[in-house]
Amino acid sequence: MNSSALLPPSIARRALLAGLALAGLTLPAISALAADAYPSKPLQLVVPFPPGGATDVLARLVAKGLGDKLGQSIVVENRAGAGTAIGASYVAKAPADGYTLLISSGTTYTANPAINPKLGYDPLKSFEQLGIVGRTGLILLANPQVKADSPKSFVALVHPAPGKFAWASFGNGTTSHFTGELLQRATDTQMLHVPYKGSSPAMIDLIAGQVQFSVDTVAAALPQLKAGKVKAIGVTMAKRSALLPNVPSFQEQGYAIDADTWLSVAAPRGLPAAVRAKLEKALAELAGLPEVKAQMASVGFEAGFVPGAKVERIIEADLPVMRATATRANIRIE
Repeated sequence: MNSSALLPPSIARRALLAGLALAGLTLPAISALAADAYPSKPLQLVVPFPPGGATDVLARLVAKGLGDKLGQSIVVENRAGAGTAIGASYVAKAPADGYTLLISSGTTYTANPAINPKLGYDPLKSFEQLGIVGRTGLILLANPQVKADSPKSFVALVHPAPGKFAWASFGNGTTSHFTGELLQRATDTQMLHVPYKGSSPAMIDLIAGQVQFSVDTVAAALPQLKAGKVKAIGVTMAKRSALLPNVPSFQEQGYAIDADTWLSVAAPRGLPAAVRAKLEKALAELAGLPEVKAQMASVGFEAGFVPGAKVERIIEADLPVMRATATRANIRIE
């Protein structure tokens, strides 16, 4: 019997590394050997959302494409709850070996830490970002009866009547909620916030006229916009969405807001450099494939790769903004 098989994995790994070092191999060379062997078993991609939503659909697309690039199967596991914190905490505590990955929105790293000091993970220290693979804009929508159809006409209607109009978000502390607060600040408007438990019930009440406005993702809005059940006022990104080229951005009409939501893949902090490089390369190639771009567009996302180091700088820049917004608007966990 091989005696190393009786050793705990961590001790066996140290013994292997020590043996390789005695053989004259440097740490970079050892890391390269580890990357060559990686992945030698199936990977797990954790989705901190329930099955069936846009993130889950995209996660399965990424899992298939990334698995093909790496030559291994990738199992998607939904660990929903606590505004993505359950799934994120699970990955944060997993071994940093490249076999457990997280695919999630910016909410996990910016909105959640702004309102919850007891998450079970740190947005920067617990993860290594491997890259953004797609983004979707956020958009201010209106009931068709509302007499506004652009950022300027929205401000002209709402600014003189503080508290008269109601806007829906898809939940307290969500990206939708934060974006709505940032939007009101940028346009010097004041509306009544009505939080819902998800995008669908908010959309239903917007269509019915129970609220006049809502802040939602382009992904969720596209079907209702095409059906003429709601209308677009403006996107909150700095530039227009490629999926809604005729809808102006608030920024182009003079209002200082730049907010969207992105989907990134991350790993537990401490990933071997060579493994990280291998994963980043595969994700970059995946996001550039025409068929992936088409599939992402079909659910309202724009495919595009942003390297992990830049994603971490985005999080660092966004965190203080979100914390200040949470304090100013009294956004807190329920």
